[in-house]
Amino acid sequence: MTEFWLISAPGEKTCQQTWDQMMVATTRNNNLSTNNKFNIPDLKVGTLDVLVGLSDDLAKLDSFIEGVVKKVSQYMADVLEDSRDKVQENLLANGVDLVTYITRFQWDMAKYPIKQSLKNISDIISKQVSQIDNDLKARASAYNNLKGNLQNLERKNAGSLLTRSLADIVKKEDFVIDSEYLITMLVVVPKTSYADWQKTYETLSEMVVPRSTNLLFEDHDSGLFSVTLFRKAIDDFRHKARENKYTVRDFQYNEQEMNADKEEMTRLSTDKKKQFGPLVRWLKVNFSEAFIAWIHIKALRVFVESVLRYDDHTVLTVVQLLDVFLLFSPFSALLFPLLSNRPLLCSPHVWVMLFILALLRCACSFLVV
Repeated sequence: MTEFWLISAPGEKTCQQTWDQMMVATTRNNNLSTNNKFNIPDLKVGTLDVLVGLSDDLAKLDSFIEGVVKKVSQYMADVLEDSRDKVQENLLANGVDLVTYITRFQWDMAKYPIKQSLKNISDIISKQVSQIDNDLKARASAYNNLKGNLQNLERKNAGSLLTRSLADIVKKEDFVIDSEYLITMLVVVPKTSYADWQKTYETLSEMVVPRSTNLLFEDHDSGLFSVTLFRKAIDDFRHKARENKYTVRDFQYNEQEMNADKEEMTRLSTDKKKQFGPLVRWLKVNFSEAFIAWIHIKALRVFVESVLRYDDHTVLTVVQLLDVFLLFSPFSALLFPLLSNRPLLCSPHVWVMLFILALLRCACSFLVV
């Protein structure tokens, strides 16, 4: 992972002079970073009052969009499951990798028209990312429910013989069916007790049919045996089996129910495969949209904070003095913290202007009263 800083520097006589000074300070003398120009268009500045309020709003919006970007990328990893090594190749911005997008950033005039005010542009981005966040919650909920139901059915068909479903193990011919007097029971017997089972099962209770036991299935620890007895001996047989550390499974052979479970698993598996492709495509597209929106918010933040910090005369003239650069440090380890969440300090005369603005407001309020 790579850390990026957005650096705003007060302009010299020309933009190139500022850039040259930045290069000398960070690369030519001490090789601290690799620098790229970060192009911000001529945005509508607006009033000082609007800029100050927008500064706080953009910081909150920045954090919100960062959260959405991380949620989309994390859910991409969750959806890909065993193919998590392919996550990075799916996390692109405008069809290119994230580093390329950031270092070659160009303002998207179609999505975020610069003729709009800064407030309107931030509102457009906020609505766009909020919609992505809401859609993600809905899609994730639907897919997770489907995935959870499928996993529950799969768990029933796996694990120990003591808990797993027996529907895919037993066959119709293993049971005495539709008998008024006889019933076939299924018993889980530890492998170490096979010999004891064969010697004792006929005498565990009265009315056990001699030579009626069969080994139907076995796993690493135990085997599943069938045994036939009279219905009125069921409770006594259960009790005696428990005393001998055998486990009687509650199971009645019902072909319709067994087929219904198999059909349900097939349906859920098919639905999951059908939803997988469209969901991954949606995540790819909307990760790109959210990431692009996030970098535009970064651009807005550095623009607004630079205007407040570097204004030499009036807010309207300062834009011509700004040069914004992107620094890439090879010694850092994080991708996302492009800007600190702490607001930049304004220059002293800006605070004076704010104080005067507050006095004017008080005066107006007094005159109205």
